[in-house]
Amino acid sequence: MSLDAYEQLATAFQREFGADPEVITRAPGRVNLIGEHTDYNDGFVLPVAIDREIRVAVRRRPDAQARLLAINLGRRSSFDVRDIHHDPSERWSHYERGVVLMLRQRGYDVGGFELAIEGDLPSGAGLSSSAAVEVATGLALDALFGFGIERVPLALLAQRAENDFVGVKSGIMDQFIAALGRRDTALFLDCRSLETQHVPIPPAPALPMRPQEPVRIVVADTTVKRGLVDSEYNRRRAECEEAVRRLAQHLPGTKALRDVTLEQFMRYAAELPETVRKRARHVIAENQRVLASVAALERGDLDQFGRLMYESHASLHDDYEVTIPQLDVLVEAARAVPGVFGSRMTGAGFGGCTVSLVRESAVATFEREVPAAYRARTGLDPKIYVCRAVDGASIIRP
Repeated sequence: MSLDAYEQLATAFQREFGADPEVITRAPGRVNLIGEHTDYNDGFVLPVAIDREIRVAVRRRPDAQARLLAINLGRRSSFDVRDIHHDPSERWSHYERGVVLMLRQRGYDVGGFELAIEGDLPSGAGLSSSAAVEVATGLALDALFGFGIERVPLALLAQRAENDFVGVKSGIMDQFIAALGRRDTALFLDCRSLETQHVPIPPAPALPMRPQEPVRIVVADTTVKRGLVDSEYNRRRAECEEAVRRLAQHLPGTKALRDVTLEQFMRYAAELPETVRKRARHVIAENQRVLASVAALERGDLDQFGRLMYESHASLHDDYEVTIPQLDVLVEAARAVPGVFGSRMTGAGFGGCTVSLVRESAVATFEREVPAAYRARTGLDPKIYVCRAVDGASIIRP
């Protein structure tokens, strides 16, 4: 990110609050390469932090008031840090309020502060802008007041803010990658143990007359507002829990679908109702695809990684039933572009985005042909974000 963005933030802060910020932080958005709907089943995920981010500037106040400015929204909010409540008229501020509440509940003495927030991470596109807000805010307040919170506890605190205050029962993936991402790597996360491994993303292999070259992470937004996500998400969770209850009768000790192998599933699949069977098959197979994907990256096999991405999308369509026609069209259009290794829907589904791994020299073709094919099939204009894997949250100033 250009230093100009942080200088512009500092200038806006000074104009609003009449003084320079003491601390500026950033936290990236994320896209999940593979491992969808596995996180709440104690499974495996493989996200990357992307070069779209949320930026936060803060300074202390001598009282207990928090004053917030959302620059992109042109909105303001304020509250007493000793008495934090929801504000239905300024719902955007619930993420910051939740972080302050979680800090104070854990004994951190958060005093009054002024905060300005802005960024280039689109909201509502499934790129986890909420987790970036939470992590950037938590890191800024940690630096401002000198708490010394490590990154894993910071990510867990941010998740609690989203779960317990904002009211969204998200898994831990989004906050973990925002806090722990590393440049040019994906983050392999075990959602049960919280163990992590940074897996380098290899370059695209050489072709005749073309040397090795970087791989770009290309996000294509359907621009379809995600519908049914909350109700269908809760239904999928319930169906997975039902699968666990039934399988545990045959496989004692089973606490989540993560504990069931494909062989065990096939042995007892007939014991499950059809819909529950399909949901379980996706989650169990998807966990295996994540493990296979990590192995593919480690040996530099982007072709195999891409095949696993396509398999993941097919499973999300056939078994988990969370894709929509627009997502399927984007994946089909990407598959037709030479130099695309793989493509799949990413996020909760029912709208949102696809993610594709694309040879750098093929990006221009992707940007030209995929929107054209999508427009011809749907009448809609997608948004294309060409990304790279970047570091997780960091302190820009001081």
